[in-house]
Formats: sequence, structure tokens, C-alpha cells
Amino acid sequence: MFSIEEELKKLPHTPGVYLMHDKNDQIIYVGKAIDLYNRVHQYFQVGYKRSPKIEKMVSHIAWFEYIICGSEIEALVLECNLIKEHHPHYNTMLTDDKGYPYIQITVNEDFPRILYAHQMKRDHSKYFGPYTNSRAVKDTIELLRKIYNIRTCNRKLPRDIGLERPCLYYQINQCKAPCQGYISKEAYAENIEKAIAFLNGHYKPVLKDLNDKMMEYAGEMEFERAAEMRDLIESVKHISEKQRVDNNSTEDRDVIAVASNNMNEGVISIFFIRGGKMLGREHFHMKGVMSETYGDILNAFIKQYYAATPYLPKEIIVEHEITDCGLVEEYLSKRRGNQVKITIPAKGEKMQLLKLARDNAHLVLSQDTEKLKREQERTVGAAKELANLIGVPSARRLEAFDISHISGYHSVASMVVFEDGKAKRNDYRKFKLKTIDGPDDYASMREVLYRRFSDERFNIYPDILMMDGGKGQVNIALEVLNDLHIDIPVCGMVKDDHHRTRGLYYNNEEIEFPANTQAFNMITRLQDEAHRFAIEYHRSLRSRSQVHSILDDIPGIGDKRRKALLAYFKDIAAIKNADATTLSMAPGMTKDAAKNVYDFFHKESPTSGNTKQRNNKQADNKQTDNK
Repeated sequence: MFSIEEELKKLPHTPGVYLMHDKNDQIIYVGKAIDLYNRVHQYFQVGYKRSPKIEKMVSHIAWFEYIICGSEIEALVLECNLIKEHHPHYNTMLTDDKGYPYIQITVNEDFPRILYAHQMKRDHSKYFGPYTNSRAVKDTIELLRKIYNIRTCNRKLPRDIGLERPCLYYQINQCKAPCQGYISKEAYAENIEKAIAFLNGHYKPVLKDLNDKMMEYAGEMEFERAAEMRDLIESVKHISEKQRVDNNSTEDRDVIAVASNNMNEGVISIFFIRGGKMLGREHFHMKGVMSETYGDILNAFIKQYYAATPYLPKEIIVEHEITDCGLVEEYLSKRRGNQVKITIPAKGEKMQLLKLARDNAHLVLSQDTEKLKREQERTVGAAKELANLIGVPSARRLEAFDISHISGYHSVASMVVFEDGKAKRNDYRKFKLKTIDGPDDYASMREVLYRRFSDERFNIYPDILMMDGGKGQVNIALEVLNDLHIDIPVCGMVKDDHHRTRGLYYNNEEIEFPANTQAFNMITRLQDEAHRFAIEYHRSLRSRSQVHSILDDIPGIGDKRRKALLAYFKDIAAIKNADATTLSMAPGMTKDAAKNVYDFFHKESPTSGNTKQRNNKQADNKQTDNK
């Protein structure tokens, strides 16, 4: 038995990371400390002032563990990694966790290429970014390839020069065919340098070159080529206009601003300034910010965001003092390899950038708040509406079941779960019926419910059990629950003659409610989802059985050869179309076995399609029931 009081006495006075667990052994909070003894004791001191969020977290602590570190900076790095790995409920979490693309120029090659890269590598290429708009990155790469005739192939040059014909891009004047030696290494390098200048923000030379070419083509009456140049000019202008922030500094900076509301939601707006140009902006949503200071929010964001991105700017501009600012700067500087400064401007150009980021954050938050309200009405609101309708404390978690079969053949069942009005697909389950032969939906449902509620691995019970049907299905469920001494409300989802949701059967009466309510829509979604999931599972089993039964009818083809044939030829059509020699090449096949397969598919009389009786062996007998 874990004694918090006894374990607190054992804490060392050293830097480290502590992990708080709840009664289900879930990690609910991760923190770092320069002194583990003092920091962890604070959570359990009576009268110690804590935020409401931390108070709630403390009430759920069942036990804790800790990891000793050599320094506070080591503890900070470990804290970042553990938060990213475990996503603790009470840590302020960054909900957007994705990488940002780069433009890669393979300058280590004799004839470099311009590529879309997901991350920077130590491969001697030149990288630009990160960028926040992947579509814009792809458009820019395409534009540079068109303007400067940069190759797109993967040929090894100059080794492969002249080995193959030039590709289509040469035919449409979008490549100078270095693969044929039609352009020198020096001339190609000049085009690459111009592309690099473009990515560094030098657009005017590009526009001048394109304009000169357009006028030249127009003068030679090549109006189609002139129109191509005109379109490229417009594309360059479009890209350059996206980078409207121009300033005197050429330093790389990130500008970060925060907006939050009273719904425990926050938005971080970050502007990416590279070489004095704003290359993009992005918005991130933060959860669990109700009682956090802006300094705490920024601390959590910066650690999580910059732990995942391979590039760090020299300066990060923020509007509030960051918790543990010096420590965070030290951490970022070590990751970058040289100094990173976190600054709070009071006036001037940096302040204007910060205001722009802040205004954007508030705008996104206001828009998202409205979206969130509508979504909550559709989901959480629907669950509350259902609970009120039938008079139960909660309808937060719903489970629905459905049976699918064809005259009792391949009987299966599905279990789908809705939490807070939304599908929770990780909790879905599939069942193959073990004890029921023939089309008996009631007996099938009885088996499935016994298996679901008597299995200890299903340790979370629903607030309401939703049965696909009326009185009969509800009574089956109540019978099973009573036998297992489990008390859960059971509702039947009743359908009309057109197989559409009509109402609910609860406590021996049918409850009708308007079709325009959110609860009604949620019930319809739940019922349709249970049916869809069961049908898909049944279809997959039926398909596999049909495929296997064809091969099972062939003399000399057992389980191993059947699997070998399917693995080698991928599908029945390929097996059917193969000759005997090709069939014998599959692993484990002999000439006699191959001849049997060939004869089976090619020597049947056209009128004897029904003479071969399939034995309908179920190929999945050895599989688990996929619970």
C-alpha cells in the first residue's frame, strides 16, 4: 500500500522530475523541480495557495514517483519528453503537434534539385524554413522549377548522363536536360543561385528576368510563351505579397502572443520572421489554461513547440514574462548551438509585430469559441439532453450493439462507443459469435453482452446501454445485467417501418421526441454507426471465407499451399489467370498441385458451374474472436 506521507519523507533535495498517478495508474501530471523534496511537499501542504486546477489534480493523486536528474536543465528536458510521451491530463497541453516542411536544395550534388522536406538532415543540403503552409511550399517549389528549369528526376548525375532519353519536362521546356549534357554544370549552378536568392526574399531580379522574357516572346509573336511568363510573374507577386512584414533587421525571429477565454481554452499565435521577412504564421490551441498565468502558458508552449521543431530562431519575442525564463533560454540555446534570447519589447517595430500576433490570436479565439459552442451543443449538449429526457444522472458514455448475419451464417456483433456525444473509435469492439447457430438475434445478443460485461478487460461501464431494438432487446440486456449484478440503465432505439429512428424504449414505455433535437440526431448517429460497423465486419469475414473456400475445393491444396498462393499472387484473379508453370513457382507448390489448380479454373464445363459444391469451411476458425 502506497503511503503518501511516508514517501514524502524519502524525497531527496536534488533536481528531478516527478510524476503524479491516479487510482487507475494513469499519469495525470508531470513536473520538474530544482529541489524535489520542497516542490512535491508543496502539493500536500495544508493551506498552501494553489490554483483550482492544481487543487483538483491533487485530489486525484493516488501515488507518485520521481526521477533524479543531474541539473535543473536536465530535469526540464526530461519533463518535456515525458509530457510529450504521456500527455498528462493536468498538464497544459499543446493540441497541435505537427512538424513543418522545409525547402531543400541538394547543393551537395553536381546538378542540385529542389525538394519538399519534412525535416532537416545533416546531408550537406541547404534548407529553407520551416514554413507553416505546406501548400505554399509545394507551389513555391513548382514555381522555381518552372522559372529556372530545375530537374525533378532522381538520376545520379553526371554518372547517368546519356544513359536514358530526356523526360517529359524537357519536352515542355521545364528542364534543360542535364541528364543529356544539354546544360553545363556552371550554367545550371547559376540558376540554382538565383533560386536561392529568391528563397532569401530577393524577388525583384526574378521579376525583371521574367518581364524581359515576356517582352521578348511577345516581340517574336510567341504569344503562348509570353502568356506563360505573365502567369509566372503573377505567381511570383502572389508569393512575395504573402510576406508583407518588412523590417530593417535580417535576424530570424519568432513572435508569440497569447489569447485565452473563460472556457479553459487558449490560442497561441506565432509569426515566423526569417531574414527580415514574415515567412508564415500559425495558430495553436492550448487546453487547460483556466487558472494558468500567461507566463505559465508561454513556458509550456515554448518547451513543447521548440522541443519538436529542428530549427530555432536567434530571438523569440513575447509579451509576458515567462516562468523560468533564464532556464528556458539556456535549454533553447543548447538545442540551437548558440544563444537564443527571449525578449519583451516595450515599443517600436517589435512591439508592432507583437500587436499583430496578439490581434490574430484574439481573432482566432473568438471564431473558435463560436465553433466550440456549436460543437458542444451538438455533442455534449446532446448527451445532457438525453440524460434529462429519460431521467438519469449522466449520458456521457453510451454503448450500442448490433448483430449482423445472413440467415445465421457468419454471425457477428459490433459494439460502438460514444463519449460526450462523439464516437470514441478506440473503444469499439467486434465479436464473432461462438455458441449460436442460426438466425437468433436475441440469443446472439445475450452471448455478446455476457462476454462484454463479464470480461475484466472491459473495465469501463457505460452510463446508458443502447440496444438496437425495442422491448425484446431491452429485456435481454436487463436479464444479462441482472445475472451479473450490474446496474446500468438500458434504452432501446426504436425504428419505424422505414428503418429510421423513431424514439426510445425505456422503463417499459416508448418515449417519442422531436426529430429536430440534438439528442435525436445523436441517437440516429449512434444507431447508424453500430449498424455500419457490424456490416463492415461481417462483409470482411464473408469475403475472406468466400476467397478461401474456392481454393479449399482444389485437390492437393491445403492450408499452407492456399496461404502461399494468396501471398504469391495476391488475389484469386491472378491465380486463375496463371498457367501451370507459373503456379508451380509459388513456395511449396509442386507440378501436380499446380496442374490441379490450373485444371480447376480452366477445365470446368460452362454448364457445370453449380456441380462443385463448396464446403463453406470457415477459414478463420483458428483466429481469435477479435474482441
